[in-house]
Amino acid sequence: MSLTSLYLLYPLILTIGFGSSSEEHDALPLNYLQVRPGSSSFKIALFADLHFGESAWIDWGPLQDVNSTKVMSVVLDQETPDFVVYLGDVITANNIAIGNASLYWEEAISPTRARGIPWASVFGNHDDAPFEWPLEWFSATGIPHTHCTLPNSSGSGEQECSFRGTRRIELMKNEIKQNNLSYSRNGPKDLWPSISNFVLQVSSSQDPDSAVALLYFLDSGGGSYPEVISSSQAEWFNRKSQELNPSSRVPEMIFWHIPSKAYKKVAPKLGIHKPCVGSINREGVATQEAEMGIMKLLVKRPSVKAVFVGHNHGLDWCCPYEKLWLCFARHTGYGGYGNWARGTRILEITQQPFSLKSWIRMEDGQLHSEVVLSS
Repeated sequence: MSLTSLYLLYPLILTIGFGSSSEEHDALPLNYLQVRPGSSSFKIALFADLHFGESAWIDWGPLQDVNSTKVMSVVLDQETPDFVVYLGDVITANNIAIGNASLYWEEAISPTRARGIPWASVFGNHDDAPFEWPLEWFSATGIPHTHCTLPNSSGSGEQECSFRGTRRIELMKNEIKQNNLSYSRNGPKDLWPSISNFVLQVSSSQDPDSAVALLYFLDSGGGSYPEVISSSQAEWFNRKSQELNPSSRVPEMIFWHIPSKAYKKVAPKLGIHKPCVGSINREGVATQEAEMGIMKLLVKRPSVKAVFVGHNHGLDWCCPYEKLWLCFARHTGYGGYGNWARGTRILEITQQPFSLKSWIRMEDGQLHSEVVLSS
């Protein structure tokens, strides 16, 4: 049996346009994953801030993509996760001049797809950011001839250039359409311009109707619109969580890209000391622009165990907040700022009794920052 004996027990719903309304979206069958038969746990790897396609017109850029692929490959082979979450900033759209940025998106998810592992993705602030014209293109050397080549192409730059960018909805539609292993979804159309809003259920190995955990994915904005989780998204979460988990019996985990303002409240001041757990605390928290109610809802639900974000490359800590945990992933990609060692946050859900553990697996194979997030 393969690593991914996770069964697609319902076919993926392939939506078009901007997805369905909240009412129509809520009526769709709930996509769920299942703990492997004979296993008591379910493991998730978080790939954060890969930044594929960055500075693609010089040698440095494509080399970073190669290095990012190596990091993912090491982690996938050592941890053999059941599921992967692409936690935003999969690509650096503001550096991508080709018409279809999904080509870089596909390159970023290729190590997971090649191993037959299912995944889901949420958007970050760089994934549909407007193209930024490099000033050096207007110097005497001019615009490079190779700046519009496709990923993995050795061509001479004959591809048609485009600087309009690829919209969130296009990126999501392309991912879903081209990949049977993608569990991503277009969110309800009335949450537009946010797109990656959906929920997945992790089911017991014995009973697909018995939920072990619920995984909520939210679009925290940025790029083409402000960095915020809207009040409409908060209302959608509230309605969906009450529908799926009215008694708060099933543990819940939340995934988005840009930290909420609550992260700044709990951020370690210098080093990382208990009760926080982590290894790097090298920058201030760059939060969303405003708080529109999502954190108030999360702290009121005893079933919410943790929130996981990326965005800050120099942070990898988990700190308690009220009765839940706020965690950063680990900067996985070689694109983006910072020279800190690359790695990946791992989550392990155990079904009976329930527990949620986490640690960080580094590119060199080292493991550190183990923490129990369910206590």
